Amino acid sequence: MKVLVIRFSSLSDIVLTTPVIRVLKTQLQDAEIHYLTKNNYQTILESNPYVDKLFLYGDNLNGLIADLRKEKYDYIIDLHNNFRSQIIKLALPAKAFSFDKLDIKKWLLINFKIDKLPSLHIVDRYLQPAEPLGVKADALGLDYFIPEKDEVPMDWLPETYQQGYVAYAIGGQHNTKKLLVGRMIELCDKINKPIVLLGGAEDASVGEVIQTFFERPTESDYEGGLAELGKKTVIYNACGKFNLNQSASLIKQARYVFTHDTGLMHIAAAFKKEIFSIWGNTVPEFGGYPYRTKFAVLENKKIDCRPCSKNGYDKCPKGHFKCMKEIVFDFYLP
Repeated sequence: MKVLVIRFSSLSDIVLTTPVIRVLKTQLQDAEIHYLTKNNYQTILESNPYVDKLFLYGDNLNGLIADLRKEKYDYIIDLHNNFRSQIIKLALPAKAFSFDKLDIKKWLLINFKIDKLPSLHIVDRYLQPAEPLGVKADALGLDYFIPEKDEVPMDWLPETYQQGYVAYAIGGQHNTKKLLVGRMIELCDKINKPIVLLGGAEDASVGEVIQTFFERPTESDYEGGLAELGKKTVIYNACGKFNLNQSASLIKQARYVFTHDTGLMHIAAAFKKEIFSIWGNTVPEFGGYPYRTKFAVLENKKIDCRPCSKNGYDKCPKGHFKCMKEIVFDFYLP
């Protein structure tokens, strides 16, 4: 049996579809699993042992369809269900099953705060289109496979961090899914342990501001005061210094992970990390909270404008940004 799984983007969603790949490969007899995604997400899946062949979409849809036709698929599992994937399904003579995006129910929650969404994680909803093939959910959670060349040795980090650290993924696809810099600093201060900041090159300048804030002067009085208060926060700004797989390796070795609603949160879940997930304009009720791992949600539930989007914005539509400005950082790290 040959099966094509389709999910073009994003980082988060591709990681969230990994249980589908695994159950198809392990529960179907003699299954050959192919996966179609965009070029820039190759890294996420190229080391996945459950993917027999990876197809990458650039900008030549006709050429891609010609290549896919040669494979003579038995089934298509469409986990994106957009215009492009509809064209592909129409062009291939295979029986197709598609993911229900629940757009109307999300719209009701965003615009009228009427929650008709199922109490079901999005991973379990991604599994539903595959169920007609006779597969069912297992209990193994998400997958993320790091190639050996991208495993980061602990001695790459400053000595302070080699005895253990907290990872904080400071990035996010939209500004309304990220804390303001001042609140990031406040959070780091409360964590009060060595912290590795993770993110892309676009997050490096923010990471630099945070790191600079916690750099301690040499005056003995200042150092003495910090010691008396028990302040132990030191920052290593790794944003932009490591590729995605290397960042995943740093998450894998962290004691705890703090993260906005972003792809690194789900990579942390794949490694069964204890996660503190920070939510702004989006909400866990959409089904994208950490999957099958210990986690706590940090969010402001005292305002009536959340969620204002299923994705996010460059800035708060109402101008106050209370969803992030008024979050209470209520947690304890032993």
